[in-house]
Amino acid sequence: MGKLRTLWILFRRHKYLVVTIIFILIIGIFDENCLMRRAAHHYEIATLKAEIERYTIQFEEDSRRLKEIENNPETIEKIAREKYLMKRPDEDVFIFEE
Repeated sequence: MGKLRTLWILFRRHKYLVVTIIFILIIGIFDENCLMRRAAHHYEIATLKAEIERYTIQFEEDSRRLKEIENNPETIEKIAREKYLMKRPDEDVFIFEE
């Protein structure tokens, strides 16, 4: 009974501290929107924003290339020669692999 009484006295003296610690535990660990989940969601949002930025840049680059292809027939020949290894009838193509 003595230990229980000293525990009760300790609780009464530091009741605000105990309630604050319990509140922090509930909010920080046990709650549905705890701090750990919020940090994970923040990291996921940052990753998705970086991915959106990457795709936006890629879209702009592809749009620029498409306009260039539509307006310049020499570009079509350049892409066909480089990417698809096409050649003119009187040419030889040599492929060097590194």
